[in-house]
Amino acid sequence: MNEQSPHTPSRRKVLRTTAAAAGTGLGIGALGSVTAEAAAAAPAEAPSTAAAAPRRKGATMAGVPFAGRSTVRVGLIGLGNRGGSMIGLYLALPWVRVVAVCDPVREKAERAAAKVVAAGQPAPAVYTHGEDDYENLCARSDVDFVHVATPWDSHFPIARAAMLAGKHVGVECPVAMRLDELWELVDLSEQTRRHCMQLENCCYGRNEMRVLRMAHAGKFGRLLHGAGAYNHDLRALMFSPTYYEGPWRRRWHTQLRGDLYPNHGFGPVANYMDVNRGDRAVSISSFGTPALGLAEYREEHMPPGDPSWKESYIGSDRTISLVQTAKGRVIRLEHDVSTPHPYSRINSLGGTRGVFEDYPERIYLEPDHKDDRWGDFAAYAGEFDHWLWKEHANPPGGHGGMDYIMVYRLMQCMQLGLPPDFDVYDAATWTAPVPLSHASIKANGAPQEIPDFTRGEWRKARSGVDSVKPA
Repeated sequence: MNEQSPHTPSRRKVLRTTAAAAGTGLGIGALGSVTAEAAAAAPAEAPSTAAAAPRRKGATMAGVPFAGRSTVRVGLIGLGNRGGSMIGLYLALPWVRVVAVCDPVREKAERAAAKVVAAGQPAPAVYTHGEDDYENLCARSDVDFVHVATPWDSHFPIARAAMLAGKHVGVECPVAMRLDELWELVDLSEQTRRHCMQLENCCYGRNEMRVLRMAHAGKFGRLLHGAGAYNHDLRALMFSPTYYEGPWRRRWHTQLRGDLYPNHGFGPVANYMDVNRGDRAVSISSFGTPALGLAEYREEHMPPGDPSWKESYIGSDRTISLVQTAKGRVIRLEHDVSTPHPYSRINSLGGTRGVFEDYPERIYLEPDHKDDRWGDFAAYAGEFDHWLWKEHANPPGGHGGMDYIMVYRLMQCMQLGLPPDFDVYDAATWTAPVPLSHASIKANGAPQEIPDFTRGEWRKARSGVDSVKPA
């Protein structure tokens, strides 16, 4: 079935409302009635602000808890490869109900709805009436959290619509594609008192969480450098006629030259270094190779007359970016989906006492190791594995279980009324390399300023992914 609300705003109305809010500094009252959750979320004291940041239009969302609830009601928008694989993880949690699903391809939405029923839950509302039907899902009164797993260009408008409708929202990577969109999401999160989170599953990988706890325990000494990447040969998938819903992902390589997918590498290293929680990313310098890989693959594999022959690729086959932090640390980011190579997110961290490198995992720490020989990273599991991985040693789902750990933890925070492990400021920071790396490459590697999306809150230490197990 498809449930429509006669009071649901049109997409044009959402755009006009947001533009008015951005242009006039509209407060929370103009965006709708303040709910009990919003009132509880407002902090008692005004936050400090950075001099160069735009004026804050609402109180900070840093450290703001969810309102606890016995049942978390979820709506999923986008039910392709990613969204379709995530729905089972929500259904695995007894305190979560999937109440609505949305995809313009009816078969995908109906397949997702069937999974909900098969799990013993009531049939969800199904939204399949065009590209904008997500607005009707967001307008429902029985949705607490919206999961967005759609093509990248729609992430921003859907996240915006969800917050304007009073919903917390989690968005697959990247959260938006432009710097002004990132600022607007920050502003809207603060105005509506709703969290907007980047659903960065790699932050919940077992290795990443172990390194995080070791870093916070001082095992690496004083941190100096880290590296992360998305080096994944996607040529066959990007040219597949069935894997993606159309050529949307490949076509981004005709528009931007920089790092299109920095979050998987940037998020974990930012967590190690407490970026936005005691340090911040200040600038980025990016360099890119010629764009040759996709054209060569097309030459070898695509028949004459295929629509891809009309495309001209400008996206660098490999981008390498250097991010400088306020404390002088350096983070190296890489992106390469256009050439043949084994999968790697690099995932490295170094300090004054040693270094960890992943793919394959290896570690060298003083005084544990010597003679220039790598040590066994598994030896640190007993002491430093995160409580989530000790509690869920064999989690279900894809990507080695990190997807489930992410969903479990987020839904736990919503149920118990805890702050999320990361927030809109992290989402904006981890995604900022998308537009800024493009600008830097166009400027021959000239550094680009990374905005302080927290407006000064980064100076305050606060909790993150290295959480304490709830009592």
